Amino acid sequence: MFVPRPILLAITLCFTGASFAAPSAAGEADVVDAEASRSGDAWRFEVTVRHDDEGWDHYADRWDIVDPATGKVLATRTLAHPHENEQPFTRSLGGVELPEGQKTVLIRARDSEHGYGGIEVELELPE
Repeated sequence: MFVPRPILLAITLCFTGASFAAPSAAGEADVVDAEASRSGDAWRFEVTVRHDDEGWDHYADRWDIVDPATGKVLATRTLAHPHENEQPFTRSLGGVELPEGQKTVLIRARDSEHGYGGIEVELELPE
């Protein structure tokens, strides 16, 4: 039996419960790149985030450096405003002191509507 594509799609959506409605088109904030460099006892991080900022009500508002073994937040970079016309965007954070022997960190971003949940990057720290 031949079923036209639009009807087949409607039947599929009905049975899967799929929906095209979403509270926001911007989605979650993703970390797309991260680098770390050391100067003495302190570290500097350059982190690139992508998020379809929609203005002050929904934008990427921070990124964190997290110990992947314990989940402890080691440092946070607050993003003070939306980056609607600058995507992806890179921001740095210097003067970060990490625990002795820290080999890797997890970088995660957050947005003001969804919180955390986007793509994270596990970064191996240079020797």
